[in-house]
Amino acid sequence: MSTVIEQSVQARMVASAPRMETLPATLHYDRTDPFAVRMAFPAPATLEGTEVSWEFSRELLTAGMDEPAGVGDVRVRPFGYDRTVLEFHAVEGIAMVHVRTSEVRRFLKRAQELVPAGDESLFLDLDGDLTELLGGSA
Repeated sequence: MSTVIEQSVQARMVASAPRMETLPATLHYDRTDPFAVRMAFPAPATLEGTEVSWEFSRELLTAGMDEPAGVGDVRVRPFGYDRTVLEFHAVEGIAMVHVRTSEVRRFLKRAQELVPAGDESLFLDLDGDLTELLGGSA
């Protein structure tokens, strides 16, 4: 069984202009890091011309589909009937993207099948992580 889920989504960048630019993005979930979700934007879709990734909790993404969630660098909230807004706060400014809620729900369902919510700690390798952190061998 694969330990990684990747799902392409179409994100719509909210800008000051009246139209929203559509750009590709990828949602990523890895069973070896069971609390986290990553959203990556390819180089052509970013101002820097390099891939940009944001990592945040799966719980934040889940909660933000139904009500505003988050107070830090990443915030998630529902928008209308079928959209979820992700806000990414950085020193350079705020990027806001809309994603279809159905795509987010499908992604989270697949992550839930891989690692059920509440069972994340069963998939952590604390001994291995501690050994790596201390730079030694077991």
